[in-house]
Amino acid sequence: MIVQLKRSVTIRGHRTSFSLEKPFLDELQAIAESRRMSLAALVGEVDEARPRMTNLSSALRIHVLDWLKSRTS
Repeated sequence: MIVQLKRSVTIRGHRTSFSLEKPFLDELQAIAESRRMSLAALVGEVDEARPRMTNLSSALRIHVLDWLKSRTS
């Protein structure tokens, strides 16, 4: 069974939440740490750049996938 973990963060002064599977959440945290930024700051960056028709959780998964692909190229 795949379990999604729900997290809440404050970005630009507003609380928002997202749900990710543990491997995605772990990688997202690793990205934030490697960039020396908080998870909330990274989520805010992804939120700012995502197309408005894309939900935040999906945008975060794509961000993780793109990051990992860029590291293996």
